[in-house]
Amino acid sequence: MSYHHILVAVDLTKDSQKILDRAIAIAERNDRAKISIMHTLEPLGFAYGGDIPMDLTSIQDQLDDHAKKRLADIADPHIAEADQHVVVGMPDTEIHRFAEEHGVDLIVVGSHGRHGFALLLGSTSTGVLHGAQCDVLAVRVGKKGEESEE
Repeated sequence: MSYHHILVAVDLTKDSQKILDRAIAIAERNDRAKISIMHTLEPLGFAYGGDIPMDLTSIQDQLDDHAKKRLADIADPHIAEADQHVVVGMPDTEIHRFAEEHGVDLIVVGSHGRHGFALLLGSTSTGVLHGAQCDVLAVRVGKKGEESEE
């Protein structure tokens, strides 16, 4: 089986480059499969409980602009701007939606490793794995005691 379209889901930390590098290597072994990269922002209203009596639109727009710039820094020069996506929503849901709508046959995500079942997969990775209609590769990132930086 070969892959034709790989989706790389990143959190914009320093580990994002490692995840992208793994996807690039896989794409090269699969006749230069197409790579899309995405980052998901949670809506501010959701992050703060939805009960804030103010308009958060401008702040959400600033976060979106910052995420797009950071994603471009990670993706360039490997991934065309048209294949770089910042979306607002719940990460696992948005990753599944994108994968289904764009014919993705491999999703590559980072896994920080925690405890219990999360030792293998973090919460986003677990959500992606459980609902994916295609293969999922969880790339082990970070080392014990090492914090990821933005």
